[in-house]
Amino acid sequence: MAAAAAAMKEKGVVVTGSDQNVYPPMSTFLASRQIEVISGYAEQNLAHKPDLVVIGNAISRGNPEAEYVLDHKLRYCSLPELLKEFFIRGKRSLVVAGTHGKTTTTSLLTWVFEHNGLNPSYLIGGIPTNLGQGARFTDSEWFIIEGDEYDTAFFDKRSKFVHYLPEVAILNNLEYDHADIFPNLESILTSFKHFIRLVPRNGMLLVNGDDRNLAGITQVTHCPVKRFGLGEGNATQAFNIRYGPTATEFEIPSFKFHTNFVGELNVRNALAVIACAKHCGLKNHQIQSAFETFKGIKRRMEVRGIAGGITVLDDFGHHPTAIRETLSALRIKYPHQKIHAIFEPRTNTTRRNVFQKELAESFSDADSVVVAQIARIELLKPEERLDPEKLMNDLKADGKTAAYLPDADAIVSYMGREAQGGEVVVVFSNGGFGGIHAKLLEKFAHR
Repeated sequence: MAAAAAAMKEKGVVVTGSDQNVYPPMSTFLASRQIEVISGYAEQNLAHKPDLVVIGNAISRGNPEAEYVLDHKLRYCSLPELLKEFFIRGKRSLVVAGTHGKTTTTSLLTWVFEHNGLNPSYLIGGIPTNLGQGARFTDSEWFIIEGDEYDTAFFDKRSKFVHYLPEVAILNNLEYDHADIFPNLESILTSFKHFIRLVPRNGMLLVNGDDRNLAGITQVTHCPVKRFGLGEGNATQAFNIRYGPTATEFEIPSFKFHTNFVGELNVRNALAVIACAKHCGLKNHQIQSAFETFKGIKRRMEVRGIAGGITVLDDFGHHPTAIRETLSALRIKYPHQKIHAIFEPRTNTTRRNVFQKELAESFSDADSVVVAQIARIELLKPEERLDPEKLMNDLKADGKTAAYLPDADAIVSYMGREAQGGEVVVVFSNGGFGGIHAKLLEKFAHR
């Protein structure tokens, strides 16, 4: 929302906004663009009757400004609609969708285009280190965007990605997620079917050919379809893969790629980027040159520091598959070190018991596991809740040290006793988690 607000101001529009809690870095970003932000929601904030109100998907009925918009019949739209009509329409839109790897793939694809002088517009749900920001709007013909399947707004329950006018659609993978809005896997498949129908006949659908859930919805004839993956039969196939602690090498027909990222999931992310970039006219050597200089993304296996000989990493992983793949990559990166995993069950899916068994299994490459108290557990029916006692028992049965602790401070105190020099601590959370990373580093430095 902040990036779109700044971009609208650059178009000559007068922009104001409201938010419940305004804090850095977004508050300072908006202040630097001289965009007024009002703290808190109130009807009087819209008394000047703006020409258009953009309503974020965190807003629900009962919000005083949303109610004022409806009462006075003001013109309003969602953020995805604003992006479509003011920034994407008329451009060549490359949309990256899927349950896992969207941010990494979108960031890597954007860097391939940027590195080769194509100056793309982009909108990414993270901050790529090379780019320094998650969004930019340019005059380039290219618009690269992370396509989220979460719903658009309280008045539009379709997935956000149906608004993004895909010329090229990348489907990385598909699993059940977002238990608060999707009742089952079939409902997510339906949403992805709607997205696939939007690819024009002169576009391209790029699909992970190794993913069974995608196989049933990508047998389409209205547009070209190409598959990437590690298995036989993929148009862009990786073979002779060699995983190292700081890099991965793999080949596709007629070319060998060297990357500075680790793990099988990232090989598939890279294959998606290769397939898309080549479709858009880039050559293998141009893609490889960008791969060599890609520095990763904040909150994706990001090393936050080393203190007392203990490496502390931050990762956004909040789905069992993402946790499993990240730990698998970390086991390659740190083959001889003990790995401690700390997890915050914060999302609407992981707070529930829909992945009770899978969550325990996802920590197979960790040596010890600490789980924080389930966020907002009182808002869930008892029969819906993740069962922490069963989770602990399952982890211990697998031979791991496991603990269920109330908050970040308790976890920091516990890890101060458990972790030793030379070991690795990885924190999985999609939130701030009480500033746990800095607290851990301070604890380890002063033991």
